[in-house]
Amino acid sequence: MWLRNLQFFKYSVTKLRRCCGYGYSIVFKFRSSLSGRANMSVTSILKCLTKGLKITSTDQPMVEKAQGEKVTLLCTFTESQDDLGPLDVEWVLIPLDNRKKEQTIIMYSVDRIYNNYYEAMNGRVQFTNPDPRSGDGSIDILNLKSTDTGTYQCRVKKAPAVESQKIQLTVLVKPARTKCYIEGSQETGRDLTLKCVSQEGSPLLSYNWRKLTGTQELPATSLLNKDTGELSLKNASEEYSGTYSCVATNRVGTDDCFVVLNVTPPINTAGTIAGAVIGTLLGLFLLAFLVFCCCKKRKEKKYEKEVHHDIREDVPPPKSRTSTARSYIGSNRSSLGSMSPSNMEGYAKTPYNQVPSEDFERPSGQNPSFAPSKVAAPNLSRMGAVPVMIPAQSKDGSIV
Repeated sequence: MWLRNLQFFKYSVTKLRRCCGYGYSIVFKFRSSLSGRANMSVTSILKCLTKGLKITSTDQPMVEKAQGEKVTLLCTFTESQDDLGPLDVEWVLIPLDNRKKEQTIIMYSVDRIYNNYYEAMNGRVQFTNPDPRSGDGSIDILNLKSTDTGTYQCRVKKAPAVESQKIQLTVLVKPARTKCYIEGSQETGRDLTLKCVSQEGSPLLSYNWRKLTGTQELPATSLLNKDTGELSLKNASEEYSGTYSCVATNRVGTDDCFVVLNVTPPINTAGTIAGAVIGTLLGLFLLAFLVFCCCKKRKEKKYEKEVHHDIREDVPPPKSRTSTARSYIGSNRSSLGSMSPSNMEGYAKTPYNQVPSEDFERPSGQNPSFAPSKVAAPNLSRMGAVPVMIPAQSKDGSIV
């Protein structure tokens, strides 16, 4: 029995030391009695339980905030006069992978604040109270990002006591860039679907449709899926026309979009097709006509150009009476100086003004009004004529 009571006392001492720290000396008074009970000093126990470092902000185990907002992670504590060591307040980020090391974010030590440990939060983390010695070691994280999600631990040290507290922070993204559109034909009697999708936003997203015009009630045949954001409308009628709004929601925010539905009677498809065919044929005919006109015009220009520059070899050149006569007389005059006296008799028999042209031929019954004059050989010499040899020719023009 006595050994059992002694083991009970040892267990009680160990438990009290864990609670109060090793800076306290607990005095136990043992008293033997018939019942085997041992009494502890009630004064020492109460003094232990009411003294020592203790974190008081224990009601914030999980926090959810939206991206871009500010969050305050609480860490308030109380001190004891028996805690004589310097005060240290440290905040660390505990990684999800246990193999990785903890990352210190900010720390208060020896009356100084160190906030440049974590590069991803430089300029975004600070102590709520600039002087944590007041008992407030809470921190503010500004402009939250989705990568800030994680488990944060506050550690308060004042020798010989050490206390800590963990807080789970979840950064959510509000719904954003929500788009509404219609899928299907907007004709009476047809089935169509109004769709709503948010391109940004943390799950779980919920969608809700409502009508803003007319009766402001969704059609009776509509079917809403809040998870996918689809609103199905069966056998649409003109009464379904109007403006519809979709609101996307999650735990940290909302976003909305609008779409206008205009249900109309079916279009005359046959008439539309016939009009399209006729219009296409007319367009092709007009195009062919223009091509034909252009080709014809081009051929005409090409023919005119060829005729303008064409020289036919089988057609004699136009004859000129005056030019022929002048050229013949000039040739005769130039040949006077090259004739010899022996040949002058034959040359004198040729009429001076006779031109070998069809235009100067006269009927046989007519005689020239003047007779050719003869030039004597001595006169030709005085004129500077030089005698030359002229080969004889037959009647057909060949040289003899």
